[in-house]
Amino acid sequence: MLNKKECVAMLLAGGQGSRLYALTNTVAKPAVSFGAKYKIIDFPLSNCVNSDIDTVGVLTQYQPLVLNEYIGNGQPWDLDRTFGGVHILPPYQGKTTTNWYKGTANAIYQNINFIKMYDPEYVLILSGDHIYRMDYNQMLEYHKLKGGEATIAVINVDIKEASRFGIMNTNADLSIYEFEEKPAKPKSTSASMGIYIFNAKTLYKYLEEDENDPNSKNDFGKNIIPNMLNDGLKMYAYPFRGYWKDVGTIESLWEANMDLLGKEPKFDIFDKSWKFYSRNEPYPPHFIADGSVLDNCILASGSYVEGKIINSVIGQNVRIKSNAIIENSVICDNVTIEENAIIKYSIVAEGTIISENAIVGENAQSQKEITVIASNVTIGKNVKIAKGSMIEKDVEE
Repeated sequence: MLNKKECVAMLLAGGQGSRLYALTNTVAKPAVSFGAKYKIIDFPLSNCVNSDIDTVGVLTQYQPLVLNEYIGNGQPWDLDRTFGGVHILPPYQGKTTTNWYKGTANAIYQNINFIKMYDPEYVLILSGDHIYRMDYNQMLEYHKLKGGEATIAVINVDIKEASRFGIMNTNADLSIYEFEEKPAKPKSTSASMGIYIFNAKTLYKYLEEDENDPNSKNDFGKNIIPNMLNDGLKMYAYPFRGYWKDVGTIESLWEANMDLLGKEPKFDIFDKSWKFYSRNEPYPPHFIADGSVLDNCILASGSYVEGKIINSVIGQNVRIKSNAIIENSVICDNVTIEENAIIKYSIVAEGTIISENAIVGENAQSQKEITVIASNVTIGKNVKIAKGSMIEKDVEE
């Protein structure tokens, strides 16, 4: 038996991210670029190491190649440990069967031996598709203080939005008496964040029972948590009051990037007290040519700017040539934007070329009108891409 770990984190990172459409054609949702130099998965991984949780299992499934290579040995997050560290956990072939992960609970169940190898007292379950800053150690101390079998992080949402979430109804002491999955008429506004801490032995028991139930959806929200409540187990809500964004849609991903901008951004990635780490290429410093105009933007290393950038997030090794205009947009790594091209209210994925005089997007009246260009696409000279378009193939002149 290896030395014991108090808490092991299991990070669910196998989601397809179908609502991100063209952005997840070739990568899993947690591997989608964010904030000029990050991937979405950088945030829960950084939260783990900043919270002194140094043993993390990352459960991958859909299009895992980019994500697996990106995480590697975990060195950028200080998770390249001899004992513990980060481990990639894809579905695998057993003695008699080969199973894809059937649901969130089944994914954890299939890796129960990985957890048991460290003999933890507690298991932290995380999602790999949220942007937020959170001290999991504070949540763990709260869990110990309350003395329940499980603790679920919740965030207060607008009552008009509550029906989009799993809602935790609680007593005055924050003990949970009911869980409602996307209720039509919610009784409260405490939405589950998909972050759970379980007493390990209790989790093992309910995962095994769930696996043996042929009618189960093998899901934490639909099965594990309701089953525990039905059995009368004590479970508590942990109120979270910081920034948290589910970036599972084009609109929310664009909005979260825009939340990084300004002198007092809604989400401050420059806070030195809680750093976010990432794996980055050793690009040279960015260069801003004479005559360029930049206003309220984030610009990553290796980029070369000769044009105009307003209220936008620019990734690494991006080339923006003379008289090109970028407004209210997210430009990912290794994009080339040729002379006189115009990009507005758009997300442009990695490796794309926007040719001379092309126009991508327009002034959007709502976030539903964000234009998306998939990775490694070429938009030809003089081409105009209408607002709200989803472009996955080359568009010729």
